[in-house]
Amino acid sequence: MDERTVSESKTMVARVMMPQDANVAGNVFGGTILKMVDEIAYVAATRHTRTNVVTASVDRMSFLSPVHVGDLLTLKANVNAVWHSSMEVGVRVEAMDPRTGETRHTGSSYLTVVALDSDGRPVSVPQLVLETDEDVRRNKESFARRSRRLEEKAIERFRSKE
Repeated sequence: MDERTVSESKTMVARVMMPQDANVAGNVFGGTILKMVDEIAYVAATRHTRTNVVTASVDRMSFLSPVHVGDLLTLKANVNAVWHSSMEVGVRVEAMDPRTGETRHTGSSYLTVVALDSDGRPVSVPQLVLETDEDVRRNKESFARRSRRLEEKAIERFRSKE
């Protein structure tokens, strides 16, 4: 089975927030940010798998501080853990005021992404090689999040049968 390092999936994108991204008060829509989070997670997962991927779930996204028109939004993503056909991608969102240089952590999210073959069926993903202590920490924490996600999924299945 193939292996790929965490650094091979690391992805960063930056974009200036424009009036069309925001409400009349100049606050960027959460949906605009969520779309960017999903897109960068796709890129990181694709860099790891080198196949088509789809988002299976998005863990809670808390907006820690507002993003305004004119802010430079930077998203950083990488694969934290892999399982059979799925993987967790972590995304960190930061906003910088270009006039002052002040950078704010505006949110983080974890996405479960599934690799698909050419027929749209789940396919095995390469193993993940952890390179740094930070990679090891993120990987360990991802297993706890996965356990919670699987518990929640089991509860949802049970409730849907009631």
